[in-house]
Amino acid sequence: MLIVIGVIVLVLIGIVLWAIGIYNRFYTLKNSSEATLGQIRVAMKKRLDMIDQLLGAVKSYAKFEKETLEKVTAMRASVATAGPGDLNKVEAESRSIFGRLLAVAESYPDLKTNTTVMNLMGSVREIEDEIARQRYTYNNISQEFNTMMDTIPSNFIGRLMGLIKLEYLQFEEAIKTAPKIEF
Repeated sequence: MLIVIGVIVLVLIGIVLWAIGIYNRFYTLKNSSEATLGQIRVAMKKRLDMIDQLLGAVKSYAKFEKETLEKVTAMRASVATAGPGDLNKVEAESRSIFGRLLAVAESYPDLKTNTTVMNLMGSVREIEDEIARQRYTYNNISQEFNTMMDTIPSNFIGRLMGLIKLEYLQFEEAIKTAPKIEF
């Protein structure tokens, strides 16, 4: 009888440890996703700062819309608190502004050879690559988390913890057309 009780206790301890392992994995993935989102926010803010600097460089060659500058400033402020869905919107808007900025730059031959503009364009390209890498990492983490939320037995523990699936970052505009930075 003592052996049966000992086996039952060991099985219960095993089940508890297994559940704790799943719990810890969920929170490891959740924290990783939040850290990666933070890195994406930083990179998007850098991109918007670069666009702001490009606006300053382009302004001396052409009158650029006041509302564009206001949009960039508003987007920069919103990036810090944006969730995945909001980051998708900011991504699309900033790409649109960047595209219009490139169109203005291409209209002025002197601007194309301006070292400051060329350096800023190179910096924007590097930031675009960083955002793409971080988005890839975030979506991989989200996929693993969401798979755990969909599969037995981890989905039971996830539901008990009140977890919901993570939203993927789409950045559809980025997939369709990458910004062209060559002059």
